[in-house]
Amino acid sequence: MTETGKALRLRRLSRHGDRKHLFVPLDHSVSDGPIASNADWDGLVRSLVLGGADGIIVHKGRLKAIDPDSLGDCALVMHLSAGTAHAADANAKVLVGQVDEALRFGADAVSVHVNIGSETEHRQLADLGTVSGACNAWNVPLIVMAYARGPHVADSRDPTLLSHVVNIAADLGADLVKTSATLPVERMAEVTASCPIPVLAAGGPADGGDLVAYGRAAMAAGCGGLAVGRRVFSAGSPLTVVRQLAAVVHADFSAVDTDLVPPLSAQTTGAA
Repeated sequence: MTETGKALRLRRLSRHGDRKHLFVPLDHSVSDGPIASNADWDGLVRSLVLGGADGIIVHKGRLKAIDPDSLGDCALVMHLSAGTAHAADANAKVLVGQVDEALRFGADAVSVHVNIGSETEHRQLADLGTVSGACNAWNVPLIVMAYARGPHVADSRDPTLLSHVVNIAADLGADLVKTSATLPVERMAEVTASCPIPVLAAGGPADGGDLVAYGRAAMAAGCGGLAVGRRVFSAGSPLTVVRQLAAVVHADFSAVDTDLVPPLSAQTTGAA
């Protein structure tokens, strides 16, 4: 394979061709438990695609179960890391998949989770190095979910610390890095200015507040996109939330109606 293969896959990670990204991670089913009923799963995926998500992130079992006809031009990312909230160390992550496996399943990219400051940071960095090498061999884009988490972290949203975190991901071969947003979000400008690869702001405002305003602030601070999972799949209408976030990420602000994206406390769980 040549670099053309990686360039094509990277292009598929941005539906509008503007190198901006809205990813919806759905890997929480391993770490925290089911995010939708079995009957609602296909409807949830269709809602994310119709809403304008650039890609969805799933573990390999879910990836194999997705109906290809429901995806359209939405990218598939296979998550290679796992750990659960029930573990003695909830910040520990291990590899549960491989890059060549992701290619066989039709993924466009892979993602790996690393918690900087955790007790198992050394193992997670080693795993990242292994995956990065395989991605280079196969020309597969690598998304790193890099966070400052663990007993050695005083402030997980400190701009200086987050700048270090995203640059670790870049230095070890990531093409995109997802991380927590600073407080306030506007200070993400310090993080994005420090990093040679696109930085994706994760989640949403810590207080469950205005998700659209959060997204606008993150994009204005130089972020390359958003990666929002829980605030999407726990919403009463995931399609509506994704549509609003896609408009923010891809600069179609005329399509954003903040009244359609209520705070998390006002939303109910549902798949459509």
